[in-house]
Amino acid sequence: MNAINKLRVLVLLWIVVPTLAIANTEIHLDKFPVTLEKDNASLQRGAKLFTDKCLACHSATYMRYSRLHDIGMNDAQVKKEIAVPEDGQIYSKMQSAMDANSAKLAYGVVPPDLSVIARARGADWLYTYLRTFYVDASRASGWNNTTFPNVGMPFVMSDLQGEQVLEVEKHEGHEVKKLVMKTPGSMTPAQYDSAMVDLTNYLVFMGDPGEKNRHQYGYIVLGFLLLLLALVYALKQEIWKDIK
Repeated sequence: MNAINKLRVLVLLWIVVPTLAIANTEIHLDKFPVTLEKDNASLQRGAKLFTDKCLACHSATYMRYSRLHDIGMNDAQVKKEIAVPEDGQIYSKMQSAMDANSAKLAYGVVPPDLSVIARARGADWLYTYLRTFYVDASRASGWNNTTFPNVGMPFVMSDLQGEQVLEVEKHEGHEVKKLVMKTPGSMTPAQYDSAMVDLTNYLVFMGDPGEKNRHQYGYIVLGFLLLLLALVYALKQEIWKDIK
């Protein structure tokens, strides 16, 4: 094999091997039903679930409680249904109830800010992640996750979903992992999946809360430009009619 052929083989291996490694570690993600993104009722349920379950440890510092107006909630509803801190105002940022030092001591890492987590991870990833926790006695938190292995986060929604265990079966020399419900929670599997749709829906909204208004303004601007085009064209016709 001459030097050129050796170089070709090395380049091919350099391209193919990492690709195979990624393919082998690829995680199956369930499809998030994106048709619900503009559903205000779903967004409101998701906001309540987020503030009840997530905001204790995670902040959303790029989000203010007042932005919930965009999903159809007024000030009275926000204060009544959403956990606004007693010393907070409707225009306060969504700050975690736990400070960073305490969180690091408890979990080993500071829980990430969730303001734009949907833009970083994607809706499919979040929807799958929230439904794939399982009991793992080897972990300090007692929990693990098939979508995010060795995650430091304890499963705060176990009271809703219940406790799943990971079972590994061998089929034709391949290991097949599946989650099996060990102890049911307060929700049925269908109800819990629906709740995670709402929560993921809200996280998607939180990553770009101005999307709905921006689209509305976009249609208004396009309509204005079309009207302006018609007026300019009519003006041009009027100016040039005597010149032709």
